[in-house]
Amino acid sequence: MPNETSDLIDTLYEKDNQVQTEQISKQITRKSAKAKYQIFDESEFTRGREVLGDLIVHGMMASGGTDIDWLIEHKGSFIILEFKGFHNDKINIAKGQMIAYEKLHEKLNLATKCYLYVVGCDDIDFSNPDSTIWIFEMNQWKADAIPKNTTDIYGDDTGKQNKFIVYREYMDEISVERLRDLVDSHWKEFE
Repeated sequence: MPNETSDLIDTLYEKDNQVQTEQISKQITRKSAKAKYQIFDESEFTRGREVLGDLIVHGMMASGGTDIDWLIEHKGSFIILEFKGFHNDKINIAKGQMIAYEKLHEKLNLATKCYLYVVGCDDIDFSNPDSTIWIFEMNQWKADAIPKNTTDIYGDDTGKQNKFIVYREYMDEISVERLRDLVDSHWKEFE
C-alpha cells in the first residue's frame, strides 16, 4: 500500500507549484520605455543640492526654502509637479511652499496656462507604468475640494504645525501611465 500522506503532499505541492507559476507569469511587471532624462552624475547632483543647503545659516532672519520638483514649459505655458511621500496615508506640505505655489499658479494663469499637480506616492517604481500614485491639481485646492488641515484630524498631534496635512483619501488615485497621459494632454493643449 503506497503512502497516502506522502502522495497527498506531493500532489498538493505540485498543484501549489503550478498555481504559483501561473500567478507569477500573470504578474509580470510592465516596464516603461527608457527614461527621457537621466541624472548622469548622481554625486554631482547631490553635491549641488547640499551646497545650496549652506546658503541660509543660523543668525540670518530668512529661513526655510524649497524647490520645484518638476517644471515643464511649452510655448509659454506650464505644468508643475510637486512630489510628496506618504507617511501614515498623509503627505505634508510646508505652508510657505503651498502659499508660493498658490501665488505662482494664480499669476501664471493670468498671463498663460498653468497646471500644478501635487503627487503623493509611496515607495514606488516610476518605471512601472502600472504603479499607483495619488494627485490633486491646484484648482482643487483653491476650490476647497482638498481640506486645508494644519492639525491631524486623527489626533496625531506633534505640536506646532507649520504645514498642511493632506490625506490620501482626498486625492485622486491614478497610475503613472495616466499621469504621463495627463502631462502629454496639457502639452498638446499648449500647441
